[in-house]
Amino acid sequence: MSLYVALQMDPVEHVSIHADSTFRIGLEAQERGHRLFQYTVDRLIYDQGRVLAQGRPVTLQREQGNHALFGDWAEVDLTEFDVVWLRQDPPFDMAYVTSTHLLDRVREQVLVVNDPFWVRNCPEKLMVLDFPDLTPPTMIARDPAAIRRFRDRHGDIIVKPLYGNGGAGVFHLRPEDPNLAALLETFAGINREPMIAQKYLPAVVKGDKRIILVDGEPVGAINRVPQKGEARSNMHVGGRAEKVGLTEREREICARIGPVLREKGLIFTGIDVIDGWLTEINVTSPTGLQELERFDGTNASALIWQAIERRLAAA
Repeated sequence: MSLYVALQMDPVEHVSIHADSTFRIGLEAQERGHRLFQYTVDRLIYDQGRVLAQGRPVTLQREQGNHALFGDWAEVDLTEFDVVWLRQDPPFDMAYVTSTHLLDRVREQVLVVNDPFWVRNCPEKLMVLDFPDLTPPTMIARDPAAIRRFRDRHGDIIVKPLYGNGGAGVFHLRPEDPNLAALLETFAGINREPMIAQKYLPAVVKGDKRIILVDGEPVGAINRVPQKGEARSNMHVGGRAEKVGLTEREREICARIGPVLREKGLIFTGIDVIDGWLTEINVTSPTGLQELERFDGTNASALIWQAIERRLAAA
């Protein structure tokens, strides 16, 4: 099966070839005989019933700085592709939401991964609300008094933007911390969105586990350990990745949410678990493929393409 594949992503020429999951997905596609075309979301166009993209054919190779070999610029109707990857990084703002609406218009003719309808309706910090018994105590609110009451009940809390990413804007606030009001005022001045507050889990100092699921099945995990004195374990802010396995509790979590992910066409997802508690379900642009492959040899990119090829063969 030879496929024509579009990568809707941030500029591929700027990615790290040793860390970027989309780059690894693209390499695996080439190894399977698929052709690649890359475009950025700002070059996605709706024009009188057609959804178009301005981009270039690309060949990827593991040579940093010379890892993307481009063909000529072209404007292509997305229905010409077999697969379109929705892989630009968040933030999950209205620009991101708009791109999912445009991709919705071709999802009956093209397999879009992950399914744009469900990416839009299952943002990472909200989908976990469907599984309250698996998550730490959580509040979503804009009212400072409500968040103060939440801290009064739970002591140490984490407060973060509802649609943030990469660890940006994540704060650990202790009961005696006097900065809560100023922090909430700052966020209120930036946007009109509510915040998400969760009970702080002290075990995060030992790691925040990213579990990778392919078509609803767990295929492996990496542990992201924060720097000393840091509450955030995201690798964007200095977290260290290390090899780790899955506990029985984590397998139970995956068994609960896996069928839901599969039903919604969320083929590649990454869930975050701290001390047996589910904190996020990442569906927009999850990462961790290359780290997992280095640690235990699991080629999750191949498993992802096998899942895609099965779906196309069954269509």
